[in-house]
Amino acid sequence: MAPPRNVVKIAVQKSDAIPQLIQLDQAKPLATVLKEVCDVWNVTDSERYALKFADGHKRYITENNRTEIKNGSILCLSTAPDLEAQQLLGGLQSTSREGCYQALKNLVPLASDMTFAQEVISRDGLQRLSAIIENGDDLGEMLALGLRAFLELMEHGVVSWETLSIPFVRKVVSYVNMNLMDASVQPLALRLLESVTLSSPALGQLVKSEVPLDRLLVHLQVRNQQLQTKAMALLTALLQGASPAERKHMLDYLWQRNLRQFIYKNIIHSAAPMGDEMAHHLYVLQALTLGLLEPRMRTPLDPYSQEQRDQLQALRQAAFEPEGEPSGTGLSADRRRSLCVREFRKLGFSNSNPAQDLERVPPGLLALDNMLYFSRHAPSAYSRFVLENSSREDKHECPFAQSSIQLTVLLCELLHVGEPCSETAQDFSPMFFSQDHSFHELFCVAIQLLNKTWKEMRATREDFDKVMQVVREQLARTLALKPTSLELFRTKVNALTYGEVLRLRQTERLHQEGTLAPPILELREKLKPELMGLIRQQRLLRLCEGMLFRKISSRRRQDKLWFCCLSPNHKVLQYGDVEEGANPPALESLPEQLPVADIRALLMGKDCPHVREKGSGKQNKDLYELAFSISYDHGEEEAYLNFIAPSKRDFYLWTDGLSALLGSTMGSEQTRLDLEQLLTMETKLRLLELENVPIPEQPPPIPPPPTNFNFCYDFSITEP
Repeated sequence: MAPPRNVVKIAVQKSDAIPQLIQLDQAKPLATVLKEVCDVWNVTDSERYALKFADGHKRYITENNRTEIKNGSILCLSTAPDLEAQQLLGGLQSTSREGCYQALKNLVPLASDMTFAQEVISRDGLQRLSAIIENGDDLGEMLALGLRAFLELMEHGVVSWETLSIPFVRKVVSYVNMNLMDASVQPLALRLLESVTLSSPALGQLVKSEVPLDRLLVHLQVRNQQLQTKAMALLTALLQGASPAERKHMLDYLWQRNLRQFIYKNIIHSAAPMGDEMAHHLYVLQALTLGLLEPRMRTPLDPYSQEQRDQLQALRQAAFEPEGEPSGTGLSADRRRSLCVREFRKLGFSNSNPAQDLERVPPGLLALDNMLYFSRHAPSAYSRFVLENSSREDKHECPFAQSSIQLTVLLCELLHVGEPCSETAQDFSPMFFSQDHSFHELFCVAIQLLNKTWKEMRATREDFDKVMQVVREQLARTLALKPTSLELFRTKVNALTYGEVLRLRQTERLHQEGTLAPPILELREKLKPELMGLIRQQRLLRLCEGMLFRKISSRRRQDKLWFCCLSPNHKVLQYGDVEEGANPPALESLPEQLPVADIRALLMGKDCPHVREKGSGKQNKDLYELAFSISYDHGEEEAYLNFIAPSKRDFYLWTDGLSALLGSTMGSEQTRLDLEQLLTMETKLRLLELENVPIPEQPPPIPPPPTNFNFCYDFSITEP
């Protein structure tokens, strides 16, 4: 007879004792279960003990998490968390350096447990750790242990970062600013200051005033990758907390100190692989730098501004007035005005007053900035563009000003100028750090590409929108390749001609072709079940391989990882926390298990409980697109296992695999694409022998039966 649903078979260990194999009744109070375990070993005072998971992070068992105990779990008998916390905090007050060091060493691995952390915090453990950090008697391993324990306790969110004292923050700042500091201390100090800056505006201003940018630049130039990453994290946190004016001043100073060149040479082109965290911070730095263009993008041209009128005139003069030979000399004012209007028309402005074209926001004044930059930094290309189109027929000329305005809008959309930073994105462009004024330089390449594409398409004014669609595709496809320099971008985008774009479109359309001959459609329908089974098998294999997932809190991006995989027999999901940079753990070392039979449903997107409360801002859109959860039976209650996929492809693979595991339909976009690709390949293989043979829309008619069947061989007659 099967045991009741709320009874699990587990093992309980104790040092110098034979382990117990017991049937744990989840309906019994935990104190009763603990007393029964202690009685078997003749251990008195059971209230002084507690049960912990023997594997993984060895978390304490509480009434809240006891339902995570599954069949086959291994627990161990340990000191109760309140007594453990009291003992270790007593050790922190030891006058012996060795005693204090040992207490800190034992405290750090336990601090990640929420139950233990609450006991330490309730006994003023944070204050004692603060005292150790502020005294700074030992600037080596003991200080590093103190900082690590403090960070682990604060990460639980029980105490707000805003409660930290100013002297404490200043002391941590001094460790960052100190020369010849232990390499294990400064990354932790930088991480603490990053958390303070992101969580408390007031203390963030203190950190900003106390930590010089030059000091962070020094940390960025060391070979210690962890220290380099944490310095970049604090730098981006300070930039995010600054006002727009302060941010511009800080970025201008960093660029003057050659930060861009250092990132490009020593981080992007480093021999060591770039970590996910560093990639995220480079994305943030790129987004914040491009965000400086937003005020110009949102500001329309002021027709009463003398400076802006002079800039428009400089744009016209660069195209039509050779240096030292101003046109219109000796002409009347009306004649000169008429000549200027005609020249502005040749420049591609659609209104007689060019200021009216630049009243549109976006791109506002940013389009004028781009045109001026092109005329001043590529004067020969600018003159060639304008004069070449001025000599064409009116309907075939490419309007420079109109194209520049529309192209500036397009670049702002492709580069997400003015959009808030994502919490998890890592999609930075290496080309951005290859040179100064990257946005304007990119415009110079794009406007020449537009003129080239215009000629290839033999376009007229009526084809303007079509040309812009092709240029958008050319730029988007090339940016997706992540070229490492502007020259490489220029080479790749110019190789992507209009004819090549048409070929790519046709290829993609053939892959997605659905209107085929009826016999082909019938063949495809017959092949679908077999190929869907193949896709299902691949998805389940990906689940068995497992994957690292990043933990995301409601406050900020986290560095902690956890690993989840499906057992080879497809019966159990196993998971557990892992350290940053560690290899994927072995299946048997994962502490937590979730039987597939207990799973109720698969939730995705905004239905997931871990993103439901995060709001609907643009910065959370990527979380919605990558979030999924598993609801399962947790005793008599419903619990959730929450995921944030590293990428959209991984999201599709895992949600498809879980759907297949639950017997549901795999309905993701990736499944549709994979099925279409497999169907296309299999259909082509089946039709290889019919190449150049027309396939009729209707099957040929069946001929009438013969008048007799005398031609059939009679197998009943045996030959002699």
